[in-house]
Amino acid sequence: MQTSPAGKAFIIKNEGECPTLKPDTTRNQIGHGHNLTPAEQETMIVYGIDISNGITLDQAGYILDQDVAKVDAGMNAQHLALDLNQNQWDAVADWAYNVGIGNLATLLAHGIDQIPIQLPRWNLAQGKVLPDLVTRRAEEVALFNS
Repeated sequence: MQTSPAGKAFIIKNEGECPTLKPDTTRNQIGHGHNLTPAEQETMIVYGIDISNGITLDQAGYILDQDVAKVDAGMNAQHLALDLNQNQWDAVADWAYNVGIGNLATLLAHGIDQIPIQLPRWNLAQGKVLPDLVTRRAEEVALFNS
């Protein structure tokens, strides 16, 4: 299974678009919420794209597609396609895109049926509740339950 076009639009709505580097809570971001790795920060190259002078919306879309493919691969590795419908997949993909696919095992440790209960708990950045994350998690739950 993979994130749908509507799911990607949901991610873009939640992440926004930034054609130049902007600081995030722990790293710089560009495009639709792509967190630069240390190597990308040093080279200013993301998926073969020179980001040193900013990027276009098409380039931001390409970077998003690459990042979402990694999220989808991580979710497929957990065999979630067997248990989730498309809206549920898209909701979890948005969450994983935001918090990192490495946190998926923690979310799933409570069971598939607990996902809508667990999602709202992921509303912190640097130890503080962020209203934007509270809103985003509520929207993910609504999508998951639709």
